[in-house]
Amino acid sequence: MNRDPDDDMNAAEDLAARDSRAAAEAFSAIACDSGVGDELRLSAAEQLAQLDPRAAAQGCLAIACDREVADEVRLSAAELLAAVDSRAASQACTAIARDDEVGDEVRLSAAEQLRALASA
Repeated sequence: MNRDPDDDMNAAEDLAARDSRAAAEAFSAIACDSGVGDELRLSAAEQLAQLDPRAAAQGCLAIACDREVADEVRLSAAELLAAVDSRAASQACTAIARDDEVGDEVRLSAAEQLRALASA
């Protein structure tokens, strides 16, 4: 029987009030799961960043570097990543900026963010 990612997300949100560590693990699993929809993965990463910013880096990097994820979602993950791990954000922005399949505007935004990270 297949699990519904929305149900997993709801369960993680409910768990956050009782056990933040377990909720962070659940959000991380969702964010890193390439079989889950892009927006849900990003939402899980955002929730994870609130619970455990360091743990959010892995989920954000997984989203930002996943070529199957929509360009704007990848960039949003890289931007979220910049707030928690500038080194990983640089890696994510580089992956986006160098990906020829990403739209020009998103690649430019990633390059600009990379420049800002380098000067920070």
